[in-house]
Amino acid sequence: MSNIAGKAYAMSLVTPIRGILRWVNHLIFWAVDKPAFKDKLNGLLTLSMIHYARWVIVSSRDFPRLGAQQPHERLDYSYMLFFSNFNGSWEQYVDSFSAAIPSGLDLLWWQNVGWPKAVPEQPFHRYVTHNQIWTNHYYNAYPMAASNDVKSAARVRTGLLKLIQDTRKAPPEAFLAAYTQLLRGLQHDLSAIGPSPIVSLANQAVVERSRQDEREATYRSSLVPSAQRSSSIPVSGVTPESSAATSGVKVA
Repeated sequence: MSNIAGKAYAMSLVTPIRGILRWVNHLIFWAVDKPAFKDKLNGLLTLSMIHYARWVIVSSRDFPRLGAQQPHERLDYSYMLFFSNFNGSWEQYVDSFSAAIPSGLDLLWWQNVGWPKAVPEQPFHRYVTHNQIWTNHYYNAYPMAASNDVKSAARVRTGLLKLIQDTRKAPPEAFLAAYTQLLRGLQHDLSAIGPSPIVSLANQAVVERSRQDEREATYRSSLVPSAQRSSSIPVSGVTPESSAATSGVKVA
């Protein structure tokens, strides 16, 4: 089970909708694309951490049957499905949404079962945790690339293709001038990608402690000769019970 692939995190949120309120939610999603309501989602434009976000409303009759033998289901609710890929930690993403578009979230999840409002944050956190579906497998073609890295790469590619087209028959001096101008314009988009920085000191401490525990367990296990790991005689100060605890193997 993994919601993380490199720098990206995958979130899948499934929330129930009562009865005819599904049609109200459909109307809301139609309205938020209109000028009168579109400003409620303007805060999303400031969240450069987002790769992708999508909302889908599925009625109780829209769930597919996987075969003729599967009986028809009668569901009590319709459901809203929210899918998003983003950079950073779960807390950073959820808090950013709550801070950037609280009224927009309250509009998009209007009257969904159990919706607590986007502010204050703690009830909102509990709601997301309760309704989130954990990912069994998450593939990322460019795991070390953040959303801004992808946008930068697209700008570099566009610039290079234009340079090729514009200087196809240019003399060396003209090509050098065009290349230098392109380089200056793309200097903020040329950078190396790599692992994510530390999210927080507390989170890093947990990671380091887990790695240290694994190293100590491996070391203690290596002190016990393989022929004696199932023996009841302690070896090098390691009892059968402690050896089992560190290696994950039950000793009879």
